[in-house]
Amino acid sequence: MISDLIIKCTPEEALNSDFIKAYIVRQFNITDNKFQYRWKKRSVDARAKKVSIQGIIEVSRGENLPPRVREFNFKNVKNIQDTIHIIGAGPAGLFAALECLLMGVKPIIFERGKNVRERRRDLARLNKEGIVNSESNYCFGEGGAGTYSDGKLYTRSKKRGEVQKILELLVHFGANEDILVDSHPHVGTNKLPQIITAIREKIIAMGGEIHFESKLTRIHKENNKILRIQLNHSKWILINSLILATGHSARDIFQLLYENNIKIEPKAFALGVRIEHSQEQIDKIQYHGRVNDEYLPPASYSLVTQVEQRGVYSFCMCPGGIIAPCATEQNEVVTNGWSPSKRNNPYSNSGIVVSIFPEDFNKNENNPFTCLDFQREIEQRCWELAGKNQKVPAQRLVDFVNGKKSIDFPRSSYQPGIESVEMDKIFPKFITDRLRKAFTEFGKKMPGFLTNDAVIHAPESRTSSPILIPRNPESLQHIQITNLYPCAEGAGYAGGIVSAAIDGIKCVKAVIFFLILYASFE
Repeated sequence: MISDLIIKCTPEEALNSDFIKAYIVRQFNITDNKFQYRWKKRSVDARAKKVSIQGIIEVSRGENLPPRVREFNFKNVKNIQDTIHIIGAGPAGLFAALECLLMGVKPIIFERGKNVRERRRDLARLNKEGIVNSESNYCFGEGGAGTYSDGKLYTRSKKRGEVQKILELLVHFGANEDILVDSHPHVGTNKLPQIITAIREKIIAMGGEIHFESKLTRIHKENNKILRIQLNHSKWILINSLILATGHSARDIFQLLYENNIKIEPKAFALGVRIEHSQEQIDKIQYHGRVNDEYLPPASYSLVTQVEQRGVYSFCMCPGGIIAPCATEQNEVVTNGWSPSKRNNPYSNSGIVVSIFPEDFNKNENNPFTCLDFQREIEQRCWELAGKNQKVPAQRLVDFVNGKKSIDFPRSSYQPGIESVEMDKIFPKFITDRLRKAFTEFGKKMPGFLTNDAVIHAPESRTSSPILIPRNPESLQHIQITNLYPCAEGAGYAGGIVSAAIDGIKCVKAVIFFLILYASFE
């Protein structure tokens, strides 16, 4: 018999197997000591001054605990005629391909960037020399932005069954089983490349295809259907169904759709700064004075407020992490954050962003690039003000709140370097006013957060796509093009690894349903 046991204990007790066993024996009145157990759910509760661990333990008496991960029956599709073409090898594209294998359809992925191993060289040049490869960077390449953006797996998706499937697939390909247990599952940027490589090797071994350095450059459509696509301005490929999973930074793809009269729309997104504290400071605030504690994970936070009827909130919080340069063009500066699996860097960083809406700009209502143009304008201004390189504009937090230019800085994790620039020279007043008020409020919610030892880096601008590629809610097909399936974050339908992967799977199921329906009428 397998039973669930709710537990609340100290962090020290949670790591003490003797304590856990004794607790189980007492709760179930076990006399023979013959049982198995494991954590089913686990989270840190730091609301009270005495920090605790709470969760659920699975206890089995008389039988073995079942495997945590289901068996996945990937089918060999080498000789299968039914194919689905996928643009982009990020989380949406890769998990769409895995779903193809599970359903017996051949996936063919075209990715503009390089594989994870070759991609590392371009990231090294970006960090050390400030040189941006527009086709191989933190956003473009195998695994997409997800490979080098921390591997946070928590999501607001309510479809728990699909979330569980994504997590189990990640464990199947090498992630630690802890992601099935912890309330804030996290893989780590150092481990994601091996997992992504294992997924690619499985897709190829089962007859699927992945083509790197293969950029979508032209579309040929007739009668509201895409007939073929061109790669790298040369090679044409005939297609039946096309899943577009290009991510939120593929601006040339938005332009390509627009030029082909394929409808796109401006979409609300968020933009602001990335703030960096010492991890010790965040631990001290969140864990009520406990710092460098071997029994607790590095502390995180989630902050949100409304300032003048507009949301201001933390985004992609990275405990024990670094701030990375994530530009996709040479004349722009973009920041993002990530953490290794152990989250053991001395810094803590998070985006603090303000909601942006198309109606904020008094421009042509028929212009779908309203929000994207603003995003690009901010990124290019940062590049110009910081020296026309990959240095990032920075300001100490209290200096920013008080409207004062910073004359020196603590050490930053941002490798290309920082440059003292006042945020008022970068952002319009409706953003800086709200950021100031939000930081003041966050300082009240988390005493010690509002400190001049914290540094804000600008901009945090790629929170989500500023473009929506509209699709039918039920069929997931584009509202005009019958065989185009706009997918995940780049199309405006996801936000993060898990939700993007779920959307990729949904699109494959929608394509196959349409193919079956079409075949039934032939």
